[in-house]
Amino acid sequence: MDVRIGIKDNARDISFQSGLSAKDLTAKVTKAIEAKEAVLELTDDKGSIVLVPTSSIAYVEIGAEEARRVGFLA
Repeated sequence: MDVRIGIKDNARDISFQSGLSAKDLTAKVTKAIEAKEAVLELTDDKGSIVLVPTSSIAYVEIGAEEARRVGFLA
């Protein structure tokens, strides 16, 4: 799952691949923001931990769940 997190007052975003489903990612982000947790903690598909201060989050974009296509496109 592709994940992009925009940071306030910063032109760059944080992009990574996550092994979680879109539903699980949405629940985790929503819980962190609603509970006013200091840090959102996510893990990428390689096992690296991504920590983002929730007060700095401008947006979170979660890619669509789609099976990868194999082969040549015409």
